[in-house]
Amino acid sequence: MRWGTPYPNVVERVRAVVRTKPLVGQCTVVMDATGVGAPVVDMLRRAQLGCGIEPVILTGGEWASQADGFWFVPKQDLVAGLRVMLEKRELGLTVKLAASRLLVKEMAEMESWQGGRHGLKFGARREGAHDDLVMASALACWRARRRAPGIWGTKSLGLSH
Repeated sequence: MRWGTPYPNVVERVRAVVRTKPLVGQCTVVMDATGVGAPVVDMLRRAQLGCGIEPVILTGGEWASQADGFWFVPKQDLVAGLRVMLEKRELGLTVKLAASRLLVKEMAEMESWQGGRHGLKFGARREGAHDDLVMASALACWRARRRAPGIWGTKSLGLSH
């Protein structure tokens, strides 16, 4: 689901996905909690997903940290980690899926620029450009690299329908 999907619909979709085999009780939801993300985190927690939730606030900082149940991770580090996994072939994309082609397009549109007093900014800068798939993929890869319990690329989850 992408742009404009109401948060309750997103929560219900996430709940449905994490309660399917082989995910039920075996996964962690990693989500971008930046901006209006905190209320969505609350909604996900109330939805009793049956799995862990790791909210991540994207920063322009220099290193990752954790406080009050939230991770604070530099956006540029997340994308760099995704690129490294692709380059090392730890993550593969199939051109048969439209989402793979869209992810590649979004990655090509990522750039960094000086954001004035806010320092270096990173993301899709062009009018109408998005980085939703890049960030979702980067968050999943970030979590996988931390070697925490869960299913990480061991088998198809059958979610490509």
